[in-house]
This record gives sequence, C-alpha cells and structure tokens, in this order.
Amino acid sequence: MALASVDTGVHHSFPLPLFLALTGAQLIAADLSVSSYPSLQDALTANPGKQIFVPAGDYVIKEKLKIRGDRAGLFGPGRIIQERSDQPILEIENAEGVEIRGLTLTRPDGNQDTRSEAILAIKCRDLVIDNVRVIDNRTASGAITVRESKGARISHCLVRNYMRLSVDDRTASADWGYAFNCTDGTGISISYSTGTLIEGNRVIEENLVPTPDIKEKFKLGTWVKRAAKKGTIVNQQTWDSGYTDAWQQGSGIVVTAPETSDQTRLIGNHIENAAQGIDLHCDHVIVSNNIVTNAFIGMKAMHGSRNVLIIGNQFSKNSLWAIGLMPGAGAKATNVDGGSIISNNIISDFGRGDAHWIWGNERSPLKFDTGQQPDDPPLTDVIVQGNVVDCRGEPLYKYAVIIPGGPNAPRGMHFSNNLFHAGTQGIANIDLPP
Repeated sequence: MALASVDTGVHHSFPLPLFLALTGAQLIAADLSVSSYPSLQDALTANPGKQIFVPAGDYVIKEKLKIRGDRAGLFGPGRIIQERSDQPILEIENAEGVEIRGLTLTRPDGNQDTRSEAILAIKCRDLVIDNVRVIDNRTASGAITVRESKGARISHCLVRNYMRLSVDDRTASADWGYAFNCTDGTGISISYSTGTLIEGNRVIEENLVPTPDIKEKFKLGTWVKRAAKKGTIVNQQTWDSGYTDAWQQGSGIVVTAPETSDQTRLIGNHIENAAQGIDLHCDHVIVSNNIVTNAFIGMKAMHGSRNVLIIGNQFSKNSLWAIGLMPGAGAKATNVDGGSIISNNIISDFGRGDAHWIWGNERSPLKFDTGQQPDDPPLTDVIVQGNVVDCRGEPLYKYAVIIPGGPNAPRGMHFSNNLFHAGTQGIANIDLPP
C-alpha cells in the first residue's frame, strides 16, 4: 500500500510517517537535505547555522564532521560510518542551540576500537543530543562526550558496545605510579559542564564481559610499567604483586571535574554491564529513577561531591558496592563531600553479577569510606532513609552497610526507616546512628 503524502506548503511532499515525526523548524529543514550535496561535510559547510536532514542510508566518512554555527545540526534516520579510528564521528565546538537527532553513528568491522569519540562537543550551550544510536564506538574516551558546556541535554539515546582493551597509565601520578592492562571506556562523559540533563538513555556493554577467560587471555590487571617510587596511596602488598583487581575501568555515565561541574540531572537511564554504572565528581546532582544492573560498582560520588540526591533507583547484581560515598584525592577543605541524601532506593541480588568472582564476599551494598589520602576531609552529613537491601538466598556480602572508623571516618550519618537484609556478619559493622 502506498504511503499517504502531505503538502507542506513549500512545494515538497513528505510521506505521512515522516511528516508526523517532524515539527516546526525541523519540517522546514527537511527541505534542506544532505542528498543535495556531494558529502555530509559539504552540506554542513554550505549551510552554517541550519538543521540538515540525513535521509535513510549509509554515509561513509574518513574525516570527522565539523558542526559549527549556532542552531546548526543534523537529523534523520541516516547511518554515519566513520572509517578512521583516529577521528571522532561528529565534532561540535563553540556553538549554541545545536541539535543532533535520530542518527546512527558507528564504525566498520575491524576498525571499531578507537581512542576517539562518536560525538565530541566542546564549549557549547543548550546542546541537544536526542534519540541518537552510537553503536560499536569502542573507545577509551567517552562515546558521547561533552566538555566545558552549559545546559546540554542528552536524552533517549542508545550507546551500545563502547568499551575496549587498553592500558591505564598512572605512572605520572605520585598517587599511583603504575600502568596496567584493562578494559576501559565510558558511554556518556560530561566534564567541566553545568546544567546538564542526562535522561532516558540506554548504555549497554555486550562485548567485553568480565570473565576469567578474558582476564587470562589479555592479562588484565597485570602491570606493564611502574615508576621508580611507590605511589602514595598504593599499599605495599599491591605494589609488590604488580597486579590490581580494578581492571574494569570506565563508566556507563561519568560526570567529572570537581568544583566546576554542577547542577546535573541523571534521570531514568538504563545502564547494563558497565564497570562503574554512574561515577560522579560534581555538586548539586539528582540521580533518580535509574536502573543500574550488573556493574561491579553501581554508583559512586567522591572527590568533593556535595549535595547529591540519590532517590528512587534500582541497583541489581552489583559486585563491589551498589551505592558508595567517600572523599578522594580531589577532596580538600574547600571541596568537601556530603550534605547528601540516599532515599527510597532498592538494592537487589547484590554479589550475583558477572564480576563477583573478582571481588569475593567481603563486600557491602552500601559503602561509606574515608578518603584516599590522610588529609582528605571526611564525608559529612548524609541522610540514608527508606532504602531496601533485598537478599533472596544466601547473602554474598559481609554487611549491608560498612562505615569505617578512625580520625577521618564519615561524620553526621543519619539512618532511618531502611530495610536491610543482613550479610554474613550482620546488618552493619557499627551501630547505625539514627
């Protein structure tokens, strides 16, 4: 049956489904199509500041697409395939109101491992990335990366298979002083940015799953280089062994740059098979209605993360911890952790994820810790209320909650109306303060 068409008033007809999918400026912009130009970049260069329609089909590129000019952008059902592993797919810089909608961004077989992004946005304002699919952009960077931007919105996107084999080189850091084989990669990466909304996305890794076979095959966790002097936060046993269990690097979603990144909302995202599900180093954050499943860490907030609201999330099959708050090397007197609320979350099937064999049973669904360095100011003033740690069968954790002692122990912790199933040694290592 033929598709109905609608007269748009600009002397072109569109199939009815396409017409219904386009509104306002996009409907007018559909008259401006990349099919009228020799290449995608030619269309962008000839039309700065305009939205350009990308019809269905494959578009092979060998250089990154540079999107410049306020209110510029690409939209449509087309698939863009970047053949070069040393190039991003889309680069957006110094622009306001850019929109990227509906596209599929990918790399060909045999060239999917990269250190570049699928989308790299720098110094943008009111950027919109919506309903975009990023497939097999396997990078040690972030598949979708936003830096130094304000008011960005990343919504309803799919990022699938974003991790790669890599080497995490920390030899230049006085804290660490070694480099090791790892899996690495981040689905959505935000840094030095404010007012970011990350909503309704799916970030899924299906390629690099932490099995004993993959660890042995690629010598994951084995050190490949070390500094002359032991790192200040590395214990002697680890230094002597030349091995680290933390060979799953990267995150499903990370928001970083302490003291700069601010006012971030992570709402309704689905994160599956990540190393760290959500990794936060920022202030004034809402983490709500997300599902994080089968990550070795469900989420953490550290390095001076202040006023973090963690409410109504599902954390399932996590292995090291589900929710963790703690200072880190980025914390200091003017950049402290705390003033946060953890409320109405459900933690289930803890210890039953793919990475459990790495970490064992001496773990905890809820982790509150001291800093990485002796002078890190303590985590202070946290409300923990109305949460459930649900264990069916034998618990694969020591305590539901761990709070360490010592001079930099967490302070001002308040627990109420929680339902915590006990671990092998009880609910908590200390009496939980009301």
